[in-house]
Amino acid sequence: MNRDSDAEARRHPAGPGGPGAGGPTPPADDRTRQIPRVEPGGPPVSRQQVAQPVPAGTGPHRAPQPGWHAAETQPIPAVLPEPGLDQAAEQAAEQTRVLRPTGGGGGGGGKSLLRASGSMAIATLISRITGFGWKILLALIIGFGVENDSFTVANNLPNSVFELLIGGVLTSVIVPVLVRAQKSDSDGGESYIQRLLTLSAVMLLVGTALAVVAAPVLVWLYVRDGGNANPELATAFAYLLLPQILFYGISALMSAILQAKQIFSPPAWAPVVNNLVVIGTICVYYALPGELTINPVRMTDAHLMTLGIGVTLGVVAQAFIQVPALRRTGFRFRWRWGWDPRLNEFGGLALWMLAYVGVSQIGLMVMSGVGTRAVVWSMYNYVWMLLQLPYGVIGFSVMTAILPRMSGAAADHDYPKVVSDLSLGNRLSTVTLLPISGVMSAIGLPLALALFSVGKSSGDAGQIGIALAVSAFGVLPYAITMMQMRVFYALKDARTPTLIMVVMTVVKVGLALLCGLIEDPEMVLYALVFINSFSFVVGWVVGEVWLRHRLGRLEGRVFLTTLGKTLLASVLGGLATWGVVLGVDALIPGEAGSGTGWLQLLAGTIVGFAITFGLMALLRVRELEPAIGKLNAMLGRR
Repeated sequence: MNRDSDAEARRHPAGPGGPGAGGPTPPADDRTRQIPRVEPGGPPVSRQQVAQPVPAGTGPHRAPQPGWHAAETQPIPAVLPEPGLDQAAEQAAEQTRVLRPTGGGGGGGGKSLLRASGSMAIATLISRITGFGWKILLALIIGFGVENDSFTVANNLPNSVFELLIGGVLTSVIVPVLVRAQKSDSDGGESYIQRLLTLSAVMLLVGTALAVVAAPVLVWLYVRDGGNANPELATAFAYLLLPQILFYGISALMSAILQAKQIFSPPAWAPVVNNLVVIGTICVYYALPGELTINPVRMTDAHLMTLGIGVTLGVVAQAFIQVPALRRTGFRFRWRWGWDPRLNEFGGLALWMLAYVGVSQIGLMVMSGVGTRAVVWSMYNYVWMLLQLPYGVIGFSVMTAILPRMSGAAADHDYPKVVSDLSLGNRLSTVTLLPISGVMSAIGLPLALALFSVGKSSGDAGQIGIALAVSAFGVLPYAITMMQMRVFYALKDARTPTLIMVVMTVVKVGLALLCGLIEDPEMVLYALVFINSFSFVVGWVVGEVWLRHRLGRLEGRVFLTTLGKTLLASVLGGLATWGVVLGVDALIPGEAGSGTGWLQLLAGTIVGFAITFGLMALLRVRELEPAIGKLNAMLGRR
């Protein structure tokens, strides 16, 4: 057990009636705290060294906790906050403690959350840029026609099957499980991890083989209603792309082990390698003479083989680029057969997770069917990728950094700490994602014109831009819904996220089916992207209710204060951005294109973010204080 865990054990006695067991609160007159005696000139005492209230009946002279020396402690009365007072100062101090390194071990307190999430955000930003870059490059070369829709359907299949097979388990449930094993096992959980990896590898091998054999059936599930995708071409791509399932699994397993060990950079940079391989593949595709043959579709077509094999090799590279980092931790994989009783618990979590993924796939299939019939499915996917960009860079980075901390707190039954981490994660996501959402609503059209007004994709740029503006409100709800799901997984509860997904999918499927009554393809696109974003608003509300039932109060007043101030600043910043976009359009006559779009994008983004974050600073949004402090320090040194 690491130093932070020892501190938590001291703070939460496990004996009957103690605070760690949920026992009664001791009388106010009997509450004392023991803190290390600090001699003049001695080192300061961190908050983690302060023991919690003495259990009732032991008195102020109880025996010191293990690891403490009687001569180094002294009883002092606990100063309790007066009920009803605003505790902003205490919360600010707690936030400062959470955001700074505490010098502990690997239990989550040894690294700054902001530092860890910041380094991941840089890697994820490059990953998202390169990932979206190769998709734009592909669109410029082949457009948004049959070839792109067919490739998009086939390229989504490995992710869909992987998630349904074991992907959701590996990306959501396994990190809390590994953290618990590391804390409880004498060997740091290595034997348990090896058994888990052996079981997962077998499932991945079998699942991948079955998926490749069933490629025509899988394609039929997503394009059975016709539309722009060519089933024969999509099936040919699927044969080459479905082996990605195995390597997605290997990558997710290694990422989970590294994250459980508080190592975040290699998993964050691995997708960049994947994207660079794919960019090289598309360049080779473009250099090939001729074009991809659709009628008839031939597996020996050089364009087909290059694109399919090259994209799969990107996933292979993503998996194995993490091996050196894993070996540096001292972990060595070997096949370990046999059964660990804890795998029963893991299996229960996994079954609920598989149900979660299965339900979500129903929603995806319905949306895909509607989108392919209206010949807008590839455009829908490009809009969704743009919406995911800010979440992937910021929200996912915060969530990944905070999950091991949250899992450790849940394992120690320190539910106030779980609530504190959830609140902090939600507030950090709010102050970063909501301003982006406001600006994105105003620059959706210029952004699409800047990116797509060249090559074969130019005719669809306007539709993508309007769709992006219509759905930008879903960025923050998406991030918070995903954070809420991780809280349930940290509590070893995979059932509730599945039920939340059922509610979201019912809403999504019901509204998507109504889109079948719309004849205009453009309106179908706008409706689908709006429905997708709205489903996360539903998930946020339902998850909030369930978490309140499970954990009690969720520091709602603090979050709503941050949300209200940030929302006001974001709306005003978005309106300012829109004004800049209209101003540039009025100053530069002629038809809008990529040049005008870039100018509107750059000018609007700079003005919008400057006004938004300036207003947030004036409104004293507390979560910005660390960044503002660093900025003032930098300006002061100059």
